[in-house]
Amino acid sequence: MKKIDFFERAIAEQAGSLSDYGINSTMFWAYRRSVEANNDLIDFNEVIWDEDVEAIAACMKDNGISEFTISSTFSGLIPTLAAFDKLGIKVAGVTEVNAPYKDWQTGTYARIPAVRLVMA
Repeated sequence: MKKIDFFERAIAEQAGSLSDYGINSTMFWAYRRSVEANNDLIDFNEVIWDEDVEAIAACMKDNGISEFTISSTFSGLIPTLAAFDKLGIKVAGVTEVNAPYKDWQTGTYARIPAVRLVMA
């Protein structure tokens, strides 16, 4: 997965406040969990708040990230997908990603379905 340098710097410096670094917390935690779960793309497995959509899109663009996934099953997913669509980020099908948790029987990350989005 493509590393985001200023996220990595905030981690290394043990940032007390993400906002002090100008980092959107929803984007940051999706990044962190995706790295930990060994995903190829950033996966959002938690709610994406309406006010975060533009910041997430800008961060993706600024860091040369052209695709990501959403595995969260929150009830407001359709309006969120529509908000991304208005910003030129299109649904490109369904895929599978590693969950942020491991299967207790196998000790490996569970595989779960996710919506794949790409920058148009």
